[in-house]
Amino acid sequence: MNFDLLIDNLTNPALLFFLLGIVAIYLKSDLEIPPNSSKFISIYLLFSIGFKGGQELSHESFDAEVIGTIIFGLAVSILIPIYAFFLLRRKMSVYDAGAVAAAYGSISAVTFVTAVSYLEIQGMTVHGHMVALMALMEAPAIITGLILISMFNKNKSESINKTEAIRHSFTNGSVLLILGSLVIGYLATAEQADGIKPFTTDIFKGFLAIFLLDMGIISGRKLGSFLSNGLFPLVFAIIIPLINGSLVAYFSQYITPDISSRFMLAILAGSASYIAVPAAMKIAVPKANPGLFLPMALAITFPVNVTLGMPIYFYLAQL
Repeated sequence: MNFDLLIDNLTNPALLFFLLGIVAIYLKSDLEIPPNSSKFISIYLLFSIGFKGGQELSHESFDAEVIGTIIFGLAVSILIPIYAFFLLRRKMSVYDAGAVAAAYGSISAVTFVTAVSYLEIQGMTVHGHMVALMALMEAPAIITGLILISMFNKNKSESINKTEAIRHSFTNGSVLLILGSLVIGYLATAEQADGIKPFTTDIFKGFLAIFLLDMGIISGRKLGSFLSNGLFPLVFAIIIPLINGSLVAYFSQYITPDISSRFMLAILAGSASYIAVPAAMKIAVPKANPGLFLPMALAITFPVNVTLGMPIYFYLAQL
């Protein structure tokens, strides 16, 4: 592997700000990002990615390669929860196994945003259909997780609210903002897009760095309590995402030759949701333990992906 990729990623300011957030917690610093500011930055990042993706999409043609890539991504979001569920059932309850499996079949918008910045460092851009795919991969994973819980839940008297959770997976604020911004970006002319380019593009990396600082602080707070659950969740949260991302990075060559698309497919497969899935599971499966699947996705898998995962996936995507 080209270890220059790893070194470049480890010295990326966005990643270093994430590590600074973790260090701040262990130093017992009072450093924090105000909740309202953090929420605004989240909205900005999703808006910016969606809008720029819509602009890219307006210049693309939906040929067999693009359609095949979208179908491949949706299939991955269904298959990962299925195999992950049966692995997790060895050590977890049916509720926790279903929730964790759904989280790992779904995607992390923040990991996607960080990967966009990583690609830009490599001199590449993300195609618009990959932004659309990111939004579309949330719901299939959630639905698959709920179906698995229903099938293997021995206590049939404890039904889960599938309808409400499925509705929520489509109307979740993150999904709605990404899709809405994508459509608006698609409809906007090049001249109209240039009018807000200083906001959508020029300040993007600065906001990303501050947001990852906040993610580091949150991860640092959750990491301690998570480690009390034993080694299995820790090992799963490290190994499975790297396997998922690496396999998709390699086998996606049979779907598309485009390196940036293969890399982003790997990112989507290797990441885990800590926004949409926890929100849906809170509604549908209140017995699932958020103290398990939330730190797994945020405090373990996210750092693993942005440090080790990205250079590995990018290397494999070039093969």
